[in-house]
Amino acid sequence: MNKVYGCFPGGKHKALTMSYDDGRVQDRKLVEIFNRCGIRGTFHLNSGLMDQENRISPDEIPALYAGHEVACHTVTHPTIARCPLPETAEEVLEDRRRLEAWTGCPVRGMSYPNGSVSREIEQLLPACGIRYSRITGSSESFALPENPYRWQATCHHNHKLLELGKEFLALYKKQYLYLMYVWGHSYEFDDRGNWNLMEEFCRMMGGQEDIWYCTNIEFMDCMDDFRRLQFAADNSFVYNPSVRDCWITVNDGIPVRVPGGSQISL
Repeated sequence: MNKVYGCFPGGKHKALTMSYDDGRVQDRKLVEIFNRCGIRGTFHLNSGLMDQENRISPDEIPALYAGHEVACHTVTHPTIARCPLPETAEEVLEDRRRLEAWTGCPVRGMSYPNGSVSREIEQLLPACGIRYSRITGSSESFALPENPYRWQATCHHNHKLLELGKEFLALYKKQYLYLMYVWGHSYEFDDRGNWNLMEEFCRMMGGQEDIWYCTNIEFMDCMDDFRRLQFAADNSFVYNPSVRDCWITVNDGIPVRVPGGSQISL
């Protein structure tokens, strides 16, 4: 039987994604750094607060975040585990409606406001069209998420960012998939006066041939697409029912592209 491994796009075994909350005006500088270094990520916005003076305005959102993901952070940023469940549902759904109207794209990701979550909220989110949601804290791990509704980042940018980045770059065993996930708030760079930290990190991490640079939802879609692949019992062929291409390795580790909607022999 063929030995098959799932891969990130291009046959890569490492992925980097970023996740930033609140949609403050400092996102402009952060996005510029990301774009310059080829880094991509997700920006979680509170649609009901975007008219405040220190927030990105709705009409700026499509152009500013082009090439990145816009995701939910609820309409008004309440501590949702303390709220009635219907109120939480409305906070999420209305945030989706507004963000989708502004971007013209489906909004399927989320981060919990104030890191607030409960089991009931986890169970609610799929019915609200949400595929994942990030909690707070730092795992210091490059493992893939086991529960996408309690997705914990590798680190906050103020927590061992460069140290973990160097450790990530040194990973080489291709029998594993690795993910580095960084989160934070762009205004924190002004508060601490440490924009140089993100500049150095992005210069160090950008342009690496073995890293896939993705948004949060792209990562989750990649994992879901692999699970939908339909393999023969002996792994002699595979059918990809998804629209997007999938990538695998077979036996000798050479990457193989499985085009969307196609069946190929292995």
